[in-house]
Amino acid sequence: MAENAILQSMDTERLARWLDAEGVPGSGEPLAVTAIGGGSQNELYELRRGAVRLVLRGAPRHAPAERSERMMREYQLVRALADSDVPHARVYAGTTDTDVLGTPFYVMDHIDGWSPMQGGWAPPFDTDFDARAGLAFELVDGAARLAKVDWKASGLEGFGRPDGFHDRQVDRWLGFLGRYQFRELPGLDTAADWLRAHRPATYEPGIMHGDYQFANVMYGHGAPARLAAIVDWEMATIGDPLLDLGWVLIAWPPEGDDMVKARYLDYRGMPARDDLLEHYSKVSGRPVDEIDYYVILARFKLGIVLEQSVARVAGGDNDERVASFEGIVLELIRKAGELAQTTSLR
Repeated sequence: MAENAILQSMDTERLARWLDAEGVPGSGEPLAVTAIGGGSQNELYELRRGAVRLVLRGAPRHAPAERSERMMREYQLVRALADSDVPHARVYAGTTDTDVLGTPFYVMDHIDGWSPMQGGWAPPFDTDFDARAGLAFELVDGAARLAKVDWKASGLEGFGRPDGFHDRQVDRWLGFLGRYQFRELPGLDTAADWLRAHRPATYEPGIMHGDYQFANVMYGHGAPARLAAIVDWEMATIGDPLLDLGWVLIAWPPEGDDMVKARYLDYRGMPARDDLLEHYSKVSGRPVDEIDYYVILARFKLGIVLEQSVARVAGGDNDERVASFEGIVLELIRKAGELAQTTSLR
């Protein structure tokens, strides 16, 4: 879609009236709208009204209904974090009324910060390894704070299906893979069998981001490291928050040092895994002694999710964005199987 075509079709006067009616900051000021990059599933626009900067997140026009529903679930989730200490962009209003823009959307604060996906580590973290270590602690701190949120008191009763969460993981994702699997994935059966045999006996449900990694957070400018916001909540649910920590550690050193395809950042200077586990446990109050289970599950799940895109390309789709996924999937599944074979968790 051409950016100009999107903006030309947007009725900014109608949008401004809606913003005013919802009490969004900047009321009465002229509205300027600019398309910006960001999420892979939804469209992002910067809204400027005088000195106020906001972000509008909307489902693409003609997107499947489930995508719009998922985005509005995201809106519900982030609204529920309003009184928490979880770093996030404050949301002001949202609507499923397509008369406003032709698609569901919501409006949130603009975060003044940087993302590791905008060219890697920003200064001084690109050269100062001590400062870079702080980014990892801040990342884990965000996951730990999220795990502490009282999801029922925050109005998220019914948001997910926490009962039986671990009981259904392996078969759910193998069933998903079965719809499009076209090649062997060495390590898949080993990881699946191990995960079935090592499900946590008990767990405490909580909010789970579902795709928690450096790619989905923003940091404040300059040192020391400061987590400004967790972003892209499309996969959030009520599940086991420890899986977010497992996601962080998918390719963590030293066990993940041979994962050259799955790493999209330079991990030099990163703190030891045990130090991160200690910090997470201290902040969240959750035990981390079964973390290998969550790392294996994270690799298993992510590999299966990415394989869907690989299968589409193999079937004739021309998508340059997923050119590297083929090797990443094989690496993730292989390492899931290897860790399952070598972990001391019994």
